[in-house]
Amino acid sequence: MKRKLRSGLSVSLLAVAASVALHSPFSLAARDAQTILKETCQGCHTPEADNALSRISHQRKTPEGWLMSIARMQTMHGLQINDDDRRALVKYLADTQGLAPSETDGVRYALERRLNTVETFDDQTSQMCGRCHSGARVALQRRPAQEWERLVNFHLGQWPSLEYQALSRDRDWFDLARKEMVPLLAKRYPLDNPAWKKWLASAPQAEALVGDWNFSGHLPGKGELAGVMSVTADGSDTFKVSVKGRYADGAPFNGDGSAILYSGYEWRGNVTVDGLAMRQVFAAQGNAMQGRMFEAEHDERGLDFVAAKQGSNRLLAVQPGYLKAGSETEVTLIGSGLTGKPDFGKGVEVLQVLEQTPERLRVKLKAAANAQPGLRNVTVGTLKGPTLSVYSKIAEVKVVPEFSVARIGEGGGSTPKVQGRFDAEAWGKGADGKPYRIGVFPAQWKVEAFDDRAKEDEDVKFAGTMQADTGVFTPGDAGPNPQRKMSTNNAGNLKVIAAVDDAGKSLTGEGHLIVTVQRWNNPPIP
Repeated sequence: MKRKLRSGLSVSLLAVAASVALHSPFSLAARDAQTILKETCQGCHTPEADNALSRISHQRKTPEGWLMSIARMQTMHGLQINDDDRRALVKYLADTQGLAPSETDGVRYALERRLNTVETFDDQTSQMCGRCHSGARVALQRRPAQEWERLVNFHLGQWPSLEYQALSRDRDWFDLARKEMVPLLAKRYPLDNPAWKKWLASAPQAEALVGDWNFSGHLPGKGELAGVMSVTADGSDTFKVSVKGRYADGAPFNGDGSAILYSGYEWRGNVTVDGLAMRQVFAAQGNAMQGRMFEAEHDERGLDFVAAKQGSNRLLAVQPGYLKAGSETEVTLIGSGLTGKPDFGKGVEVLQVLEQTPERLRVKLKAAANAQPGLRNVTVGTLKGPTLSVYSKIAEVKVVPEFSVARIGEGGGSTPKVQGRFDAEAWGKGADGKPYRIGVFPAQWKVEAFDDRAKEDEDVKFAGTMQADTGVFTPGDAGPNPQRKMSTNNAGNLKVIAAVDDAGKSLTGEGHLIVTVQRWNNPPIP
């Protein structure tokens, strides 16, 4: 390994460059990965049997995980590697030592940059690992026991102060990490897993992804959208991408770009939509894609994305997904192979089919005045898919996410602000008295002081502004504010309040928003 430190290299700049590299296709000049491993890595990682290398060959990770490992070699060990070689290396390692789709289930939120997710790991993992970084970062890698122990040693060697931090100085952290966490992690996240070998043997060829994909999405603060994503081959595991869609309010969602496939299913794309650079992080399996698209400079501004390949048979979405008893409305079904007769369950009548293609079915519905509240299974011919919510009144309003973090920024600095973006979910009660989700409703938004201290500090005045009709909160500028007590910054502790109108009755829900300082260390996996 070449050990000369690159001058001016910073973790934040490297993270930005690495993220771009991960989503970008290869250069035609890219070298063979085996050659790169031998010439760039073998100086430190010694050869083993079967063309293996110490440490490297005893781990499996996502593309982001391998990218972070290489970035760490650059920042901590002076590795010199150009962008093309780094891309080739990440591709090779993710393809040969990646994770099976089943191994990323439940923790893809970290890859998709859903940074307001509240994790649910056991207390031991949360306290020993999740106090410094997400538990998902641990769950998105695989190692044998010896490698997990080496990771513990690396942590203590690189960050010796960790034993004096909260949730470690009150216990023998190192002993617990070696004797309890290592066996636990080796059992829970083992290197050898039949799921990975099975996936390697059965993964479809990348060419299967070429074609047109019908997609549905939802962007908090904007609403639902649908359209077609066209995919054409542009090399080995690389693609050209064209997106043509529209929001429910008629606003366009059009753009194009490129994408690359890792591990046979990990889709990473760069697409410019209406002049805005966006990333795509999808799991692409068979005739289905699912994940998230988000702005390259603002990962909090993102939309859920689900797609079905044209020619397949799948019902993706019902837009809008709710109908009030005694009322009429137009509903659009999104999917592929929508050739049968639509049915929306008991008490819901199809008054008219307004438009029908294999990809889009638009109908006029009426719910009976005495229709029982609850969820209805929606079918088109033999296809089953999402449900339709029928309600007579709203029982409760929930703010989603219930807990969120926004970050001050700009103010003469280069770090952008991180917004808070919220939806108002209406919930009803079924005939059995159990709650059920109706859907996202328009709301009027405001923020209030979360507690007496926030009121005393005037957090509502200084922490930022909430757009009343969208649920988008923009935090204040970074840096000292001379108008605040002791010239502190514009951090704050706020309640987020959504008011939804239900037949003239206003119902409110509350969430919690922490407005805090900039995020300086922003790795691909938080």
